[in-house]
Amino acid sequence: MHSVYLLLGSNKGHRRKHLLLAAYFIQQLAGKIEKTSAVYETEPWGKSNQPKYLNQALLISTSKTPLQLIRILQKIEKKLGRTNKNHFAARTIDIDILFYDSIVFASKKLIIPHPRLHLRNFTLQPLSELNKSYTHPILQKSIDDLAKHCVDTLKVSIFKQ
Repeated sequence: MHSVYLLLGSNKGHRRKHLLLAAYFIQQLAGKIEKTSAVYETEPWGKSNQPKYLNQALLISTSKTPLQLIRILQKIEKKLGRTNKNHFAARTIDIDILFYDSIVFASKKLIIPHPRLHLRNFTLQPLSELNKSYTHPILQKSIDDLAKHCVDTLKVSIFKQ
């Protein structure tokens, strides 16, 4: 089994429901959810004239390969109404693979570790909650260290329902 860190995000429609449904389908189709972070409300990154996001990190164990996993996650996104694949566009759900074990992987469809995770507080804060001592396999820094030195100034706070 492989340990995979995912990040869920939603800023369109019923955001909390989209996160819950994504987690449900991940558990059914992709692998066992071992741990979940709190849900965070975050300012949109890259395009500010849209609703705030809800984000949540998950740790799953899976037998799927990275490419099998990304295909499953994209099917879940489509099932939950994601139609716009433009960068920074509002979306019902976005599911990113942040880390897959400690591998470094690159193809046309997928880059692991996620190439921008160290630049984004909305990724680092929930990820830190799951495993702040995890070492980024390329940058060779812990999640906690990356979070402390992140230059992203957008507000990230625990979502109160």
